[in-house]
Amino acid sequence: MRKLGEVATLSSSKRIHLSDYVTEGIPFYRGSEISTGGITGNQELFISKEKFDEIKEKYGVPSEGDILVTAVGTLGNLWKVDSRRFYYKDGNLIQLSKMQVNSDYLLTYFTGGIGKKRLLDSAAGSNQKALTMVKMREITVDFPSEDEQKKIGAFFKSLDDTIALHQRKLDKLIQLKQGYLQQLFPKNDEKVPRVRFANYDENWEQRKLGDVFRYEQPTKYIVKSTEYDEKFDTPVLTAGKSFVLGYTNESTDIKIATVEDPVVIFDDFTTGSHYVDFPFKIKSSAIKLLSLSDIDDNFYFMFNTLKNIRYVPQSHERHWISKFSEFEIYNPTVSEQKKIGAFFKQIDNNMTLHRSKLDKLKSIKQAFLQKMFI
Repeated sequence: MRKLGEVATLSSSKRIHLSDYVTEGIPFYRGSEISTGGITGNQELFISKEKFDEIKEKYGVPSEGDILVTAVGTLGNLWKVDSRRFYYKDGNLIQLSKMQVNSDYLLTYFTGGIGKKRLLDSAAGSNQKALTMVKMREITVDFPSEDEQKKIGAFFKSLDDTIALHQRKLDKLIQLKQGYLQQLFPKNDEKVPRVRFANYDENWEQRKLGDVFRYEQPTKYIVKSTEYDEKFDTPVLTAGKSFVLGYTNESTDIKIATVEDPVVIFDDFTTGSHYVDFPFKIKSSAIKLLSLSDIDDNFYFMFNTLKNIRYVPQSHERHWISKFSEFEIYNPTVSEQKKIGAFFKQIDNNMTLHRSKLDKLKSIKQAFLQKMFI
């Protein structure tokens, strides 16, 4: 067992001023761009190549194999630097370099188990905690022989590479779907999409979204207890990113949805929505339950019509009746609806498959972290 400051050099970057930002060039990372396992796609800031070369010459820049740790916001995300050229924001990230232990082992050590706990426990501050180099240098690190470090590091690197592969496949599917949503639905005031399946050439019909979907208030389906447990049967849903909040053992007033008779849960405040084809309860009274007014319409096509609406809530108000029900949309014949709906259903099924694989791999990794790092 040794202190982190004894087995690695901790440092931060030199100050970059607002006047140094450019519209394109060398990526400039903040804590928000770093996630455990890689870099997010939310790249917004750049510095010029000339500025980067100046910093590299005078002070040095991160090298391949160094580790960056997020020090503010979401604490303790780690990224092992690859061969890309970049610079980063001082105070947002702490750099580990010149490591005397295996870098993959050290990366894994601080990802879970006792290492992660020690890292987060070192955070300073009362209201908004942050990691500091002073505190981090004092963190104790347990490590085995060099050979065992390499084996542990290589094992988790292989696992991380597999996770990253499935994440990339999922990201590509998400991008693919977004592209098809733009191509297979009319844009702005156009009456037909720019790409169509063969043998369809009729103009699409204009309708109000409120005529397509009828809504139901959620009151009787709201869960009474938030004492969730994985061993219970009924999922409790939200229309946000979490979707499934947990599982309840409450057996009455369950909303019945099936593959043949699905519903959309729509958050009246955020306008988030999810397609649901299984029985459930919900957490919030802000949810509207949407079903088709005309059973001849294709549900999955109409759901993607709803998802394709570009609207950003401007205030904390209820949106279905006042806004969304009045939106004008365009719909094709039922036959063409079915073609488009089935196409997007296949893409979404593939996305669900990759998400499931990702969740399983992440669970496997966490289990190994707990067993291998006490």
